[in-house]
Amino acid sequence: MSARILGIESSCDETAAAVVEDGRRILSNVVASQVDIHRKYGGVVPELASREHLRSIVPVVREALQSAGLRFADLDAVGVTSGPGLVGALLVGVTYGKALAFSLGKPLIAVNHLEGHVRSVFLEAYRAGQELSLPAVCLIVSGGHTVLYEVTGADAAKPAADTLFRYRRIGQTRDDAAGEAYDKVARLLALGYPGGPVIDQLAASGRAPTEGGVRFGATKVKGNAYDFSFSGIKTAALYYLRAHPEWEPEIAARLEALARGERKAAQLLPLSSPDTLELLASFQRTVVAELVGRTLRAAEEPGRVPCWCPAG
Repeated sequence: MSARILGIESSCDETAAAVVEDGRRILSNVVASQVDIHRKYGGVVPELASREHLRSIVPVVREALQSAGLRFADLDAVGVTSGPGLVGALLVGVTYGKALAFSLGKPLIAVNHLEGHVRSVFLEAYRAGQELSLPAVCLIVSGGHTVLYEVTGADAAKPAADTLFRYRRIGQTRDDAAGEAYDKVARLLALGYPGGPVIDQLAASGRAPTEGGVRFGATKVKGNAYDFSFSGIKTAALYYLRAHPEWEPEIAARLEALARGERKAAQLLPLSSPDTLELLASFQRTVVAELVGRTLRAAEEPGRVPCWCPAG
């Protein structure tokens, strides 16, 4: 008989609910984003995030059940993100999940946000008809998290889908996460929030670094060779802009465009000089090289089977 579990997520600025059958089949997946609310602040405001979760959680869960063609009574368990995340935002999801599980007389499953990212890769693989194997090296790049884990199965005789995972942290960010660095550079250049999608799209139009242009060097981290650090690249971008006041007019023009609601990369591209696009391409290239390089080096250590699992 199939086991159907309702999953609830409220760790940051998205209220989400999904129904999964037998740990492999996604029956529904509903997400309510808060980007429009936090955009004018350039980042997530915890108090506003909590209030929006309160407004959204009931309709989001109802829609997830409706999309799955199920009633509350058809559920076998309720899973809810218990951390890490914003305390107030987590409290909304956990409280709702507890009340729902209690009223239904069903088990409540506390889910670690980061482990959810790992498991999501397996769900995508099953959808594509693939079976992933363990051990694996997993890179998580999600909002305020940039971390490398070694993932193994608790029971080597079972398929990866049917065993509990064991984790060993290999490396983590020493300061800013990759996503935070993207957002801060986007704010410096008046590219809106969130910065990741816009920077990646604009960077595709950037030329290779020219003589005298922006070149970000590789990060040097003392101690653990698998740790990340992205505050330096953000600071380098800040100092470069301070040294080039001639960029101020185009930054002001993009600020005016954002105020008019023109936030898409296609709308900001005509307002971005070749030098700006070069900076973005160099920034993107450096961040991605840091992520990929450390992940592959960790996977190449003896005894590991590489499985790169980016999430976010």
